[in-house]
Amino acid sequence: MDTKQRKFSNLAASDQAVRGAAASVAERDAPGHPAVSEDVMEIRVLGCSGGVGAGLRTTTLLIDEDILIDAGTGVGDLSLEAMVRLRHIFLTHSHLDHIASIPLLVDSIFDRIEQPIVIHGQEATLRALREHIFNNVIWPDFARLPHPERPVISYETMAPGETRTVDGRTLEMIPVNHVVPGVGYRVSGPSGVLAFSGDTTTNDSFWAVLNAHDRLDVLIVEAAFTNADEQLCREAGHYCPSMLAEDLVKLRHDPQVYITHNKPGEEDEIFAECLAAIRSHTIHRLSGGKVFAL
Repeated sequence: MDTKQRKFSNLAASDQAVRGAAASVAERDAPGHPAVSEDVMEIRVLGCSGGVGAGLRTTTLLIDEDILIDAGTGVGDLSLEAMVRLRHIFLTHSHLDHIASIPLLVDSIFDRIEQPIVIHGQEATLRALREHIFNNVIWPDFARLPHPERPVISYETMAPGETRTVDGRTLEMIPVNHVVPGVGYRVSGPSGVLAFSGDTTTNDSFWAVLNAHDRLDVLIVEAAFTNADEQLCREAGHYCPSMLAEDLVKLRHDPQVYITHNKPGEEDEIFAECLAAIRSHTIHRLSGGKVFAL
């Protein structure tokens, strides 16, 4: 597709665009969607905002019924029954908008589960949770409660480059470039692959890992601020649209690209700037409730 064609393709994309990245990729709106086949991995967006406000939830991706990538305020929209089914949380980094719901989640269900929820993350991320959240000052230490031999949470350290496979779904941790140690994830299921950048600014590592694989159907990538805040993005470890456009050309795959983590109140401007800057890929605005089947 030449540049002119790509421009018109981008302009045609909308919030509700449902376009297969491959024949195996399907999307449906969250309310009342049909049952998903057992040989398909479902990824539901519970939250994708850079902040809070009416109708806005921070980063939370639910894989099937048992895995979260990050646990922002979107967790609060799950029922207690859905929370009880969670078994794993894979964290991108330690910032509050990505971990905010973990304390209240475990407090809500500690007497309803028999096995601890496993929290996966880099050592620096897990250390931040232990020392600054579950420290018996901000919140009780649920890695030892209700009993040290029957805790509600356990920690499992991961390093970039490592993978974890949970019932046929494989998550690969990928290093990115944020103001604190941060990672993204490549998630492969029975019939497709999704990658999530987490919070990051300009880097080569994320794109190199994705290029090393032969498939990518969906990419969720952040653009936190407008181009007017480019210096802030560089200092805080985020993308603005022009910076993202420069990095996306490094990606040799042609997935459907969804823009996430916008500053509340600036979503329209950020997406318009993305449409104007990004010529290499077709882009969409990510919204809460979006479901991918892979």
